[in-house]
Amino acid sequence: MSEPTQTVRLQRVLRSPPERVYRAFLDASAMSKWLPPHGFTGQVHEMDARVGGSYRMSFTHFGSGHTHAFGGRYLELRPHELIRYTAVFDDPNLAGEMQTTVTLRQVFCGTVMEVVQEGIPAQIPAEACYLGWQESLTLLTQLVEAEIPG
Repeated sequence: MSEPTQTVRLQRVLRSPPERVYRAFLDASAMSKWLPPHGFTGQVHEMDARVGGSYRMSFTHFGSGHTHAFGGRYLELRPHELIRYTAVFDDPNLAGEMQTTVTLRQVFCGTVMEVVQEGIPAQIPAEACYLGWQESLTLLTQLVEAEIPG
């Protein structure tokens, strides 16, 4: 019998074209900048951003120095429209495979982004997932909305 899991759903409207948001999910330097929630640093150890490719990264708690690593596979990539990938924690206490689907839709003011993360281990409170995603998406917004001549 499998362990119970949870799902979180988020939506944001970003003042950025879908191409820039899409790239932020598939560029290792961008991911290490925006994905770690507040209080964590991030490192991408491997990223092969193609269908069937894999990635591996870790978050380190800045205060305690404790690191947790995770990785997964890219299941579906539709440029500037859809990213679907899995994630598995290295920690055996957080067993199971999560699946995240990011949908991007261009609108007059930028991009509507919807994120659905399924299969979250029951040991992780849903509100902690929402809080972490909110913090990450704030950083993503700052990255993709910045208009810097260059």
